[in-house]
Amino acid sequence: MRVLIVEDEPYLADAIRAGLRRATIAADVVHDGEAALEAIADGDYEVVLLDRDLPGVHGDEVCRRIAAEHPRLRVLMLTAAGSLWDRVSGFEIGADDYLPKPFELPELVARLRALERRAQPARPPVLESLGVRLDPFRREVARGGREVRLSPKEFAVLQVLMKAEGGVLSAEAILEQAWDSNANLFTNSPRVTISTLRKRLGKPWVIQTVPGAGYRFGR
Repeated sequence: MRVLIVEDEPYLADAIRAGLRRATIAADVVHDGEAALEAIADGDYEVVLLDRDLPGVHGDEVCRRIAAEHPRLRVLMLTAAGSLWDRVSGFEIGADDYLPKPFELPELVARLRALERRAQPARPPVLESLGVRLDPFRREVARGGREVRLSPKEFAVLQVLMKAEGGVLSAEAILEQAWDSNANLFTNSPRVTISTLRKRLGKPWVIQTVPGAGYRFGR
């Protein structure tokens, strides 16, 4: 999952991003409404974590624009005001969920994952293919009934490949979906991560290299 954090308090924004990264959620940060609209137009996000009280373009206007121009993009609105009418008005302008400050990170992660499921076409919650079983909610992977322990980044890359259902993904596409926008476009991190992921899953290899094109999950 890739999330855009729109929060004008830099310390809070950085803390949220660090927490989401520990939960294997790629996250980018902007600090005002205008930058949020630019990032949404250029990026490939599934959920926007939107502070309501933004400088410049207000969070309400950002939410309205998302609802009108990006209907499949989900919005989790944050605000220090948590009254019933604040929540109702947030939903009326297009928010999909609403979380008052302060909040606990586990609840935020759970709400983001719920919105991710709504942002995508319906698909089985557990991915299974070629004897590999990936449970994105328990964060578990097994092959042939044997548990496979993966790092958070290895898990994210495997999930991206399995979701492609045999499609070929370039290293750049994997980088966009499993890393955040600060990743170096010329890094060999996807190649290195896939190499270690293959070894952890064991033979016969289920992640194939397609010369000149990228990688796919299959045989």
